Amino acid sequence: MTTFQHATVRGLKLFYREAGLKTSPTIVLLHGFPSSSHMFRDLIPQLANRFHVVAPDYVGFGYSDAPEVSKFDYTFDNLASHIEELLFGVLELKSFSIYVQDYGAPIGYRIASRHKDAIEGIVVQNGNAYVEGIGAAFDPMKPFWVNRNPETEEPVRSLLTKETTIFQYTHGVTDIAQISPDSYTVDQLFLDRPGNDAIQLNLLHNYQSNVALYDEWHEFFRSKQPKMLIVWGKNDPFFTVEGAKAYLRDIPQAELHLLDTGHFALEDSSGFIAQRIVQFLG
Repeated sequence: MTTFQHATVRGLKLFYREAGLKTSPTIVLLHGFPSSSHMFRDLIPQLANRFHVVAPDYVGFGYSDAPEVSKFDYTFDNLASHIEELLFGVLELKSFSIYVQDYGAPIGYRIASRHKDAIEGIVVQNGNAYVEGIGAAFDPMKPFWVNRNPETEEPVRSLLTKETTIFQYTHGVTDIAQISPDSYTVDQLFLDRPGNDAIQLNLLHNYQSNVALYDEWHEFFRSKQPKMLIVWGKNDPFFTVEGAKAYLRDIPQAELHLLDTGHFALEDSSGFIAQRIVQFLG
């Protein structure tokens, strides 16, 4: 049974979902934008009989604290350091696997590259670490990265709208009837909180810091050769199939599955993904 908990990290409350026996191997589920640990609601029960599952919400997301931008530095370095302290300091985890999707990849890879011996395996689901994996949907952000001003910010704001959130969940899906409206409705509820637009814009601008770390992460992949399972929605407009295949350059033994779905593959493929995780990591 999943429990819903808060832990205090550096004076901020971080929310996390937890399930399974703590004596079982641990898997940490790291969510993407614009979601939260809510995106794992269907996956967690399917893993809990074999794994100790931990799924946190980052600062500024879901049920975790979301201080205004003047009181918290919203960067991927900072989000990762808070999750790192939750896992190693509060929960006192010694070793675990990670499941990374979207924002979960740069957060998870920062943690993994600092704690190489603690990482038992990596499940990648539309979590990018290669330049060729950045799809055309990122084009409006590139001028914003080069020169942030009201003009370049305006197109990026469209990523925070209800229409775009629904698009992220439904684009490339073969049967939209399988996509629960709870997914994008809950995400949009948090996106629409007062002041959250400033939080998300700061993070979207800081996303370029992830690209700067790609070479470092590739070196980690090559030197450590972590056990890696790649399950990728091949119709994702944000992170392309080329990005999924690129992992094989550095980790030739990685297991790759391209699924006929979109960015949030768990919404219609959680059964298949859960089976592969159990067989691959179990």
